[in-house]
Order: sequence, then structure tokens, then C-alpha cells
Amino acid sequence: MTLTNALESRLGYQLRRASAVMMADLSRELADLDLRPAEVTTLLVIAENPECSQTEVGQALAIKRANMVPIISRLMERGLVERRRIDGRSHALTLTVQGRAFAKDAQDRIDRHEARFAQLLGGSDMDALFRCLPVIRTVREGDPEA
Repeated sequence: MTLTNALESRLGYQLRRASAVMMADLSRELADLDLRPAEVTTLLVIAENPECSQTEVGQALAIKRANMVPIISRLMERGLVERRRIDGRSHALTLTVQGRAFAKDAQDRIDRHEARFAQLLGGSDMDALFRCLPVIRTVREGDPEA
């Protein structure tokens, strides 16, 4: 017997399923680096923004402050990120030499991952997604217009 699934016609369901497939593929691509996707994205943001603060990275990635602490700690323990005090309370984050090499390797792997899905969709569908998905991200919880 073939089951039907009324959720197939729901945007949220399709987005969740597509996200799960993409994240599983990304996890396979990054597996031997022994870094979680949040750690990799943190590493890449620091690589793009040397001397940034932990708070700025968290804001850029929409990661709560409490969740940033263990991410930065793990990256520091691995010798990928170093922290330098810039004033009484703030620290600047930069990548170590090893961190820069890791970031380059991770970026290459992410590029391969992205290319697989871009090839499936084609240019016009990719363009449409990049126009539409940020619109969904602007909806906030509790927003009466949402």
C-alpha cells in the first residue's frame, strides 16, 4: 500500500525535509574535520572578520550568547581560534595559522556541497531560492503580521 502525505503540499514541511537532506550531506562532507556545523560556520565568520567579538559572531549567525561560549571554547581548545583582550570586557577573535588552514579546507568542502545542490536545481531556481528564502527569515516570532 502506498501512503499519501498531505504535508507534501506544505511549504514548512518541504523546507524542513530539504534542510535535513542538505545538513546530512554537509555533515558527511565535514565529518573527518571533527567539527560541528555551528563550529565550522563560526570559524568561517571569524576568518572573514578578524578581530571580531564573540557577540558579533553570535549575532551574525543567530546563535544565542550562552551557546556561543562552548563553541568558541572548543575552537580554542583545538588551537583554531585565539582571543585577545581589547578592553575591560571585550575580546577580539582571530584564527590561528592552523585555524586558517582548517577554514580554507572547510570552505572548499562547503563549496563542493553547495555545488552538488546547485547542479540539481540549476541557475534560475537557485536565483529564485536566494530571492525567496531571506524573505521567510524576516518573519519574527510574535509578529502579528506573520
